Amino acid sequence: MKTLETKDYIVFLVYFLIIATYGFWVYRRKKTENASSKDYFLAEGSLTWWAIGASLIASNISAEQFIGMSGSGFKLGLAIATYEWMAAVTLIVVAVFFIPVYLKNKIYTMPQFLNQRYNSTVSMIMAVFWLLLYVVVNLTSILYLGALAINSISGINLNICMIALAVFAVIITLGGMKVIGYTDVIQVFFLILGGLATTYLALNMVAEHYGSTGIMSGFSKLTQNAGEHFHMIFKKDNPNYMDLPGLSVLIGGMIIVNLNYWGCNQYITQRALGADLKTARSGILFAAFLKMLMPIIVVLPGIAAYLLYKEGGFQAEMLQNGEVNPDRAYPVLLNLLPAGLKGLSFAALTAAVVASLAGKANSIATIFTLDIYKKVLNTGADEKKLVWIGKLTVIIAMVLAIIIAPNLGIDKKGGFQYIQEYTGFVSPGIFAMFILGFFWKKTTSNAALFATIGGFMLSVFFKFLPNFANLSFLESIGFSKDNGNGVYEIPFLDRMGFVFIICVIVMYVISVIENKKKTAEEEWAEDAELASYGNGDTVAVAADKKLKKSQGLEVDTSMFKTTPGFAVGALIICGLLVALYTLFW
Repeated sequence: MKTLETKDYIVFLVYFLIIATYGFWVYRRKKTENASSKDYFLAEGSLTWWAIGASLIASNISAEQFIGMSGSGFKLGLAIATYEWMAAVTLIVVAVFFIPVYLKNKIYTMPQFLNQRYNSTVSMIMAVFWLLLYVVVNLTSILYLGALAINSISGINLNICMIALAVFAVIITLGGMKVIGYTDVIQVFFLILGGLATTYLALNMVAEHYGSTGIMSGFSKLTQNAGEHFHMIFKKDNPNYMDLPGLSVLIGGMIIVNLNYWGCNQYITQRALGADLKTARSGILFAAFLKMLMPIIVVLPGIAAYLLYKEGGFQAEMLQNGEVNPDRAYPVLLNLLPAGLKGLSFAALTAAVVASLAGKANSIATIFTLDIYKKVLNTGADEKKLVWIGKLTVIIAMVLAIIIAPNLGIDKKGGFQYIQEYTGFVSPGIFAMFILGFFWKKTTSNAALFATIGGFMLSVFFKFLPNFANLSFLESIGFSKDNGNGVYEIPFLDRMGFVFIICVIVMYVISVIENKKKTAEEEWAEDAELASYGNGDTVAVAADKKLKKSQGLEVDTSMFKTTPGFAVGALIICGLLVALYTLFW
């Protein structure tokens, strides 16, 4: 039944008042008259480790997880949890190797990193690209899917849902990263509590269907009667192999997906860029532990809905246009919750959507203000002006999202697939550009340009290659599969792996060739230019500037040392993952 009762509205109102009151208190408590742009966009030095970790998860988990991953749980089973569990390992890698480089070199935005490491051309191309991607793909899909989910639960008009979500998110975002970070702690509390309520209901329904009670009994019945949905690694004959191609979810494209998302993404890294290294690492480790819990909230309900549907339940509710729509699994379960609990889960879903919208809007404002407006449109803008432009950008981005979201066909593709498909065309090239930029000082700007443009073109090439070439020879090694029409397509994750490897090889070749072309005259000219910087520069100072220019970034092995506490936490997560993959292989 698509309605909320009085108890549900009361619970939701309590949630809204808590978020609004706490957000306003944080804003007033930490407000200063001359707040810098870095303080506004990054909450420099203000976020604690638990606020960073909670904000990372709140920004990451949204309607595409609650609705999309539950739908994937209905269709694929526990294997879809690889996106969450592999993210936990990725977060540890990012905390150890990526964050120290950003913090040591005072990197505040991803385009700034590219400008410092390569040049302004690479930086500006990627700044514009990220803005388009964040507004047209991410912000719109989060807004539309969130509104669609809330509409399916409450019956409130879709457009009204979109506007209400946007306004709620804008209110939070205008307070800056400090307000976003600290309100995200409460958002995560509601997200987890409401999500667990849905999981409890789903497992209890499974138990009752088989004549028992309790969630442990329900989980046991689930594994017994839907055993095919509890395999993490698919074999080639699995009908869902194209979505999650075997070991590629461990050692292939999934690594690229996660490292690019968690390590090279303004939307995510921004939460930690205003903190010191210890605080940032602790926050990221906390986020990794929370990631381990997410499949319980977003995947198990989908598997439970699958079993109940297989046993004859939800036959009409799961249908859309005469066909089973897996994405209806989560809303169907929510509509079965009793009054009060339904309001709590409704608040959890709203919290996930609003937190993601606020985080994405803040990242859009940060990139536009610091990397485009300040560098190109108004180089002399003061801090107050930059903060004002950032707030205006938030409002404009949200209005654009409301206008274009209904026209993108997001509901037809499925939100999770929509985001993965479009970001996946550029992720391999971006990740190659970042990883070589981090750890190989000889990588050149032209090599980075190839990764930016060539990586995208290669992704398009591999996408359409099966239409004009017979790739059946790749089937024996698991890199292609017949789509049922005699066309052997390459799994999405494998395509990303191929493009990444090619990008790294070509970037290496371009860099080697360009480095060899440097003549003695060019070296002399460079030395003369560096020696002329400033008034009275010594030879030693000029040489130091030359070294920094050649390296682009300051990187040394001592940056990657961790504290014993972090190492223990990381080992616990890795041990848990080994146990889970061994149990559900």
